Amino acid sequence: MATVDIRGVKKAYGSTQVIHGVDVDIRDGEFVVLVGPSGCGKSTLLRMIAGLENISGGEILIGNRVINEMPPKERDIAMVFQNYALYPHMTVADNMGFSLKLRKAPKSEIESRVQRAAEILNLTKLLDRYPRQLSGGQRQRVAMGRAIVRDPQVFLFDEPLSNLDAQLRVQMRTEIKELHQRLKTTTVYVTHDQIEAMTMADKIVVMHDGIVEQIGAPLDLYDRPANQFVAGFIGSPSMNFVRGKVRLGANPMLVTDSGVEVPLPDAQGLSDGQKVVYGLRPEHIRLDPAGVPAQVVVTEPTGSEILVVARLGEGGDAQEITCLFRERLSFSPGEVIRIAPQPGLTHLFDEATGSRL
Repeated sequence: MATVDIRGVKKAYGSTQVIHGVDVDIRDGEFVVLVGPSGCGKSTLLRMIAGLENISGGEILIGNRVINEMPPKERDIAMVFQNYALYPHMTVADNMGFSLKLRKAPKSEIESRVQRAAEILNLTKLLDRYPRQLSGGQRQRVAMGRAIVRDPQVFLFDEPLSNLDAQLRVQMRTEIKELHQRLKTTTVYVTHDQIEAMTMADKIVVMHDGIVEQIGAPLDLYDRPANQFVAGFIGSPSMNFVRGKVRLGANPMLVTDSGVEVPLPDAQGLSDGQKVVYGLRPEHIRLDPAGVPAQVVVTEPTGSEILVVARLGEGGDAQEITCLFRERLSFSPGEVIRIAPQPGLTHLFDEATGSRL
């Protein structure tokens, strides 16, 4: 096991800069998730750690070694890809032990390591099968087993669950987390799925357009996002954003573009007339007879909860807001409900910069 230090790393393709001086410190044994939308640079950064992409600037260290110019095979890492990359003509056992065979490891060592990995991943009964005889989840376990037998300092996962169905993704998510708890190997995991990031990570690195927007523990990012991008990306359903101006007085208010007045629980540091974005998570909205009126647009019952999309205000400046209720409720489109934020769970962002206020 080892630390991974990413110091001022940049990546450019010709004159196009795609990674802009990224700094991330990954502790020994930590499970770190790089998350962000497509094109944010997370997979490129992972490939630079693996040695599959050249580094245009900065340094990457594994342990105390700078690995910028080091060939991938000397970095002591193991990578699990999205597409499994198994050899179709080899059995599960041969696929898992192939890297050791290339190193000319003794046959007894290969067999013992493959057996140990198979026991960890519940693959013992499948060792004589070929990839075509396996399900998607079993193939992904074989790919993980191939990484385990190498006993690397660092595991690298590049969106390994993207090809699996929803139920299997949940199952494999749990298995990968259990695997990390057992092996305690430093892990860097790339995904665009913020649910995977929230449920698996010790630390999340949120990326956007080649820069790091925020680094922190999952619940820290959820409770105190640094800016509007992180607030909207972390959490499902996404945070609601309501634009408006501050109106100070005995009862400070946010006056939306359509004229709806929303109470501001804390107006400290704000100026009268300041343009802000009011952030409120769907699960932090409750029904309140004294609350703000909102017209129901559509309802989405899921069984354990119901999502209600409602419209604040009227006309072209009306804004939609999503509410999540865990009671069994029934609303009709066009019905007016009254809603209010749970105290102390709102967020304010500067409209121009997106920074948290």
